[in-house]
Amino acid sequence: MKLRSLLFVPADRPERFAKAAASGADAIILDLEDSVAPERKAFGRDAIAEWLATPRYCTAFVRVNPLDGDHTRADLSAVLPAAPDGIMLPKAEGAASIHTLLALADGANVPPILPIATETPAAIFELGSYRQVGDRLAGLTWGAEDLPASIGASTSREEDGGYTAPYEMARSLTLFAAHAAGVPAIDTVFPRIEAMDELRAYIGRARRDGFTGMMAIHPVQVAAINEGFTPTDAEIARARAVVAAFRANPGAGVLKLDGKMIDRPHLVQAQRILAAAE
Repeated sequence: MKLRSLLFVPADRPERFAKAAASGADAIILDLEDSVAPERKAFGRDAIAEWLATPRYCTAFVRVNPLDGDHTRADLSAVLPAAPDGIMLPKAEGAASIHTLLALADGANVPPILPIATETPAAIFELGSYRQVGDRLAGLTWGAEDLPASIGASTSREEDGGYTAPYEMARSLTLFAAHAAGVPAIDTVFPRIEAMDELRAYIGRARRDGFTGMMAIHPVQVAAINEGFTPTDAEIARARAVVAAFRANPGAGVLKLDGKMIDRPHLVQAQRILAAAE
């Protein structure tokens, strides 16, 4: 499952589903949580189930409501029979939350799960446990809004838009937890829809750091995200050269390529680039 871009769309706005699916996003996230008022959640469930039952040409996740509320079982009962491609779990707190979600499904088939892994203080201390359930995950992502609200922080960002130290740590821990579990690391949303240059800089930083995709809140962001997480022709050519050099010298630990020394970590990175390109 390719997950460079994941676009949110409110579950109670079915008139937007087709537009989101046609946006070019690798996946859409039909959202039953924050974007839907309590009195509209039943309508949102029905809208998702109806849309998922029709032919679709886009990977579709459903963001259910958190496990600490009263809606999760009803969400799963409504949408799982329509076979979504994935379930996004907000306010997840490690492997235990994954097991709880599976139990709430009452034996129904549950597709890969994408936890939002940093939205509560307790969640930070459970990030390493996702290794235990890596085979049930579509990836791992994080959020920069619910966590500061839960501890009384005024914001997660500096005046220049960068994250303050506690939330930079949450981002980093999610990145490492995803790779430890062997699943894609998905960066959180960029909230300023009109700031495209800043969005591209954010994407470049995310890819540089080891994230493989990012969530989006508006269709206008999708193309930039897809481009930013797709290897360039130059990167692919360089990666092929690195792989070819080690293939020609199978016993070598260090090689010289184009006047520079390369070693096994360069080979691993080259293989990742080629896998992403495919």
